[in-house]
Amino acid sequence: MGKFNFLETDIEGLYIIETGIFEDNRGYFMETYNYNDFRAAGLDMVFVQDNQSKSKKGVLRGLHFQKKHPQGKLVRVIKGEVFDVAVDLRKGSKTFGKWVGVTLSEKNKKQFYIPEGFAHGFLVLSDEAEFCYKCTDFYRPDDEGGIIWNDPDIGIEWPIEGIEEIILSEKDKKWKGIKKYEEKYH
Repeated sequence: MGKFNFLETDIEGLYIIETGIFEDNRGYFMETYNYNDFRAAGLDMVFVQDNQSKSKKGVLRGLHFQKKHPQGKLVRVIKGEVFDVAVDLRKGSKTFGKWVGVTLSEKNKKQFYIPEGFAHGFLVLSDEAEFCYKCTDFYRPDDEGGIIWNDPDIGIEWPIEGIEEIILSEKDKKWKGIKKYEEKYH
């Protein structure tokens, strides 16, 4: 495998990215981002902020987006395992309200590219997980929006078997469904 393998998903613009891993007796090396390689694959963006979070099993963060300053995100897990989800919120998109989920882990080293115009969230499947992501715009708390994680109109199939409790922030408990989003922003 070369440095990157860009796998298209069922939703235009979302990519699962496999990274070439070079192992020897010392451990491994992998490149997680290269502007020229991404641009050659049609992913021409500039990242302005890197974030990292640590969460325990059952934590569900999301589904988040920014309204006026949308963020594209390149996400990966450096410890543990999560189920990562992107929901299409692009106005006029033929896949509006559809979702794609992918398991990201320290073992599979996959990355997920989520362009601007999507809601994003993840559920921690392992005892704990460290999650890293690059963003194409800065975090603006006054611009944040969200959709409730278990909206039946979206129907995300979260892998909750074996998880005793879904742990949400107070903010994430209060989000409404995609129909409310559509009324307000479309």
